[in-house]
Amino acid sequence: MAETERQNYQVRVAFRIGYLGTSFFGSQFQPRDRTVEGEIRQACIRAGLFTDTREGRLAFSGRTDRGVHARCQVIAFSTPYPDRARRALPGQLPPDIWVDAFCEVPDSYSPRRDVISRTYRFYFHEMPENPALMKEAAKLFLGKHDYSCFARVEPGKDPIRSITTINVHIEEDCCWIEVTAPSYLWHMVRCMAAALTRVSSGLLTLEELEVMLTGRCSNKVKPAPPDGLILWEITDQLPWRPVPPLKRTFKLHADAAADHQLMARVHRILSPGL
Repeated sequence: MAETERQNYQVRVAFRIGYLGTSFFGSQFQPRDRTVEGEIRQACIRAGLFTDTREGRLAFSGRTDRGVHARCQVIAFSTPYPDRARRALPGQLPPDIWVDAFCEVPDSYSPRRDVISRTYRFYFHEMPENPALMKEAAKLFLGKHDYSCFARVEPGKDPIRSITTINVHIEEDCCWIEVTAPSYLWHMVRCMAAALTRVSSGLLTLEELEVMLTGRCSNKVKPAPPDGLILWEITDQLPWRPVPPLKRTFKLHADAAADHQLMARVHRILSPGL
């Protein structure tokens, strides 16, 4: 159907995007700060996809904090021009946001509600002191637990969450965890990473970790730094169509020094989109 034939009604479209979070104040729109949502809003307006953000109903599959990266994030919005959206949106985005897939979806589609699971990776700044103990501790997170001690729980939120898989990976001088779950609480993966670091260094025992997973603790775990966290994968059943990557040049944000090993590693991991 030609673009001109769709101008009388809205079409819901979804994009799979990635971004390097270094210079963003998170994914969620903030009127005075640079955010992923703010950049996408402006890109859509420049491309003529919608003029009113409420009419566009822009939505994300999940929220990421300031400094957190995404290899795979799903967004959806409504527009009379789906063909133009596929062609024009990638080129309207800044270099630290990219698109790799597109599809049309039902009008009721919500990227937050309709995904099956979300996978995060957290890359540690340093190698753990005791990788074997960290791997043993990671198994305790599997299944359903109370994450009151491992998250910032917003009022009215259920602290119970279910972890489908969690694995600790060691590769030469690099260590990361990969966690998959249907949903998460605020700061949850970063707090899990911090707890595993404490176990590895002997500051937290396996028995203490088990108790904390019942929701009982005198002090919550403080989250690990955001720059090691990547929203790695979104599992869904959408009929994605690949979008050819644009050739772009991107330099690390000034706050990420050239000798910052973790940021250099994250940049290499995400570099296919940059």
